[in-house]
Amino acid sequence: MGKRILIFSSIILVLGIGGFFLNSFLLSNAEVTLSFSVLQVYCFNVIATILIYALIEWVLGYLPNETGYLYLGMLMVKFGIFILLFQKSIFSEAGLTTPEKATLLIPIMVFLAIETIALSKILNAK
Repeated sequence: MGKRILIFSSIILVLGIGGFFLNSFLLSNAEVTLSFSVLQVYCFNVIATILIYALIEWVLGYLPNETGYLYLGMLMVKFGIFILLFQKSIFSEAGLTTPEKATLLIPIMVFLAIETIALSKILNAK
């Protein structure tokens, strides 16, 4: 269990760092300024993804049949916390520009896909 969490965390960190630098590079080349920090978006997604995976690994040993429900609940919590942290940007009167929308949504979708793939591999192995 600990080894899988460490490997998953390493992969997530590498993808998060790579995604952050790629996103920052593309934004700087397009000379786009955002109303929020790209680093905060990626840090939140990396930390949340690692915590969700670790919690799923831990609960899987005790309640293997309820792991899917835990994942769905954790996704709701993750999205709720994300909205609370970035509510000024998301709900601003001016609205989000297209680069801002992409900068918020692409990391969420990438990390969500990684979480889902990892969870399906864990559940299929059990």
